[in-house]
Amino acid sequence: MHKHLTSPLTLRGHVLRNRIVFGAHTANMSDMGLPGPRAKGYWVERAKGGAAMIVTEPVPAHRTGVLTRGNYLAQDDAIIAGFREVTTAVKAEGAVILQQIYHIGAHGDSDLSFAPHWSPSGLPSYHDSDGSHEMTGAEVQELFDAHLSAVHRARDAGFQGVEVWAAYHSLIDQFWTPWSNRRSDQWGGSLENRTRFSRELIAAIRRDCGADFIIGLAISWQESPVLLSQDDFCEIIALHDTGDVDYVTVGAGGYMDFESIIPPFTHGEKLTTSLTARLKAQAKHAKITSEAGIRTPDNAETVLASGEADLVSIVRGQIADPHLARKTMEGRASDIRPCLSCNQMCWGRRSRDYWISCLINPSAGREFEWGGDRFTKATPRDVLVVGAGPAGLEAARAAAERGFRVEIVEALNQIGGQFRLAGMQPRRAQILDLMDWYERQFVKLGVTLRLNTYLDDLSDHPAQTVILATGSLPDESGFQRWNPSGAVTGPGIWSPEAVMRREARLGDVVILYDEGSNWRGVGTSWTLAERGHKVIHVTPEAYVGKEITRTAADLATRKRLAQLGVEFVTESGIAAWHGNGATIRGLLTGEERQVAASALVMATTNRAFDPFPAQIPGKTLHRIGDCAAPRLAAYAFHEGRKAALAL
Repeated sequence: MHKHLTSPLTLRGHVLRNRIVFGAHTANMSDMGLPGPRAKGYWVERAKGGAAMIVTEPVPAHRTGVLTRGNYLAQDDAIIAGFREVTTAVKAEGAVILQQIYHIGAHGDSDLSFAPHWSPSGLPSYHDSDGSHEMTGAEVQELFDAHLSAVHRARDAGFQGVEVWAAYHSLIDQFWTPWSNRRSDQWGGSLENRTRFSRELIAAIRRDCGADFIIGLAISWQESPVLLSQDDFCEIIALHDTGDVDYVTVGAGGYMDFESIIPPFTHGEKLTTSLTARLKAQAKHAKITSEAGIRTPDNAETVLASGEADLVSIVRGQIADPHLARKTMEGRASDIRPCLSCNQMCWGRRSRDYWISCLINPSAGREFEWGGDRFTKATPRDVLVVGAGPAGLEAARAAAERGFRVEIVEALNQIGGQFRLAGMQPRRAQILDLMDWYERQFVKLGVTLRLNTYLDDLSDHPAQTVILATGSLPDESGFQRWNPSGAVTGPGIWSPEAVMRREARLGDVVILYDEGSNWRGVGTSWTLAERGHKVIHVTPEAYVGKEITRTAADLATRKRLAQLGVEFVTESGIAAWHGNGATIRGLLTGEERQVAASALVMATTNRAFDPFPAQIPGKTLHRIGDCAAPRLAAYAFHEGRKAALAL
C-alpha cells in the first residue's frame, strides 16, 4: 500500500488529491510561443491520470532569459487565452495547476534571445562560451517587474498559483550565491541583500494575487566549492518561510553538474532527500517537495513515510505512464509502465530542441493525435505478431488493449530481443522490469504468447492481419562507415549480441570498435570491463559515448569506464584484423599502429532480418521496427503502437 502517497493535502484551500506532483520541465511544445493542442493534450493526459498538481513548463519572465525555442511568451498578453484553455481543461480533470516563472541569468542562449545574458555580476555562462551582462540597478528592477507581470498573466490565465524558479544556478540562485553575486548595492553583500529579489518578489505576488494563490519556490542543490551548501539553503529557506511560500521543491544538479538535473540510470535514486529531510524538519509553514530520481510509487512512499518530504515530484515516471498516479490510487502499481531513466526521448529530444516524448510511451507529445493511453476500441479479429522485440511487444499489447485477439510468436525462449540484452548491461536492469511488465499485461489482456516458436510459413495461419517485427541481425560483413570499400574479417570477430549472450570466446584483451557511439558499443565495453577483460574502445568519434551525450549519461559512463581501465582510442578505425590483434588507423593523420588483442567486437549497425515475402495472399502485412530498418529502440516502440492504432 501507498497510504502516505495517496493521502490528500490542502494548499491555500486547493485540495491535492494525493502527494504526486507532475513537476515543471521543458517539454518544448509551444506553437510560436503559445500553447497549442500538443501541449494541452500532454498536460491534460497527466491530469486524467491522477496527478494531484501539475506545474507547467518554465516560462521566461523577460526577453533576456529565453533558453529554448519552445519557450512560451510570458512577456505578451497573447499567452493568456491559450493558457486559459489549458488550465480550464486540467482543472476539469481534478488537478491543481501552477505555472513556473524563470530567468536563467548568466546561462542564457543568445541563438534564441539575440540579447546579452543578464546576471548579477557578469560572470561567464555555463550554457555556452558567452559572457554575461552585469545588470544595473534599473535593469534589476526591470527584471523584477517582468517577473511580476508574468505572474499576473498566469493568474489571469486561470493558474491557481506560480512556482518561482531559483534552481540550477539560475538568476535567483545567482543572486543568492556569493560567488556569482559580487554586487555592493542593495542586491548584494549580506544574505538579506542577496535574497532581497526573491523575498520581495514573493511578497509582491502575495499582495497582488491574494490569499488563495499558491506560491512555490524551486531550488536545487549540488556539491560544489563555489555554490550553496545544504547549510546555506537551510538558512535561505528559513528567511523565505514566513507564511507566503506554500511549498519548496528541491531538485538536484545545475549548470555545473548538468547530468544530475535529469539523472539517468547511471546515477542513484532519491538524490535530494538528505536536504529535503533537513528542510522539512525546520519548516514552519512551507511544505517540502522532493524530486530527482524518484521513479516509482514505492520510492515515493518511502520518502514520505520516512518524513523526508511532504510531496514528491515524479516527472519522467509520469511521462512514461501518464496514469501512474491513478493506478497507484487504485492499488494497481504493478500495472504502471516503469520509466527506464534512459533519457533518450525526453531529455534526449529536448537537448536537440525538439518537443519531448518517451522511448517506451510514444504517445507522449502525441496525445492530441493518438489519444494518450486510452485506445479506441475496435471490432475484434485475430492478429498475429511475429517477433517479441520492442516493436512486436508494443504492437501486441496495444492491439489487445483495443480489443483484438492477439497471438505473438517468438523464436527465442524469452521476450525482448536485443532490448533484453541491453537490460543485461550494467545499471540497465530497468529494461528487465519493463519486460516483466509486458508479460503481466499479456496475461491481463489475454494475449497468447508462444516462445521457442519459429514460423517460416504464414499462409496457413488463421489470422488475416499479420504484424512482422522480426528485428535485425548483426552485420557480419566487417563494414565500417569510414572505410566503405574495405571489410574487416577473420576469426575472433564477435557482435555485441554474442558478448551479451556469453557466446563469444574472447580471451583477456578485447578491442571493441564502436561506430554508433551509443549504448550498443559503450554498454558492451562496460560489460566486458566489469567481467574482467582488458578493453580497448575504438571509435571514429571525437570522444567515447558521443551519441549518449544527449541523454546526460556520457560523462558518468566515461568516468566508470576509466575507473575500470578501459583504454579510449578516438577518431580512429580498424584498418585490419589479424586474428591476434588489429591495425588501428588514426583518422586525422592516417598513422597506423599495431595493437595485440585476443578478440574484436564490432559494434556497428545491424542489418534488417525479414524472411517473409513482400506479400502473402490473403494476408495484410505490416512491417515494423528493425525488420523495416535497424534503428534505436524508441522507433520500434513507436512503430509498434502506431501499427496497432492503425488496425
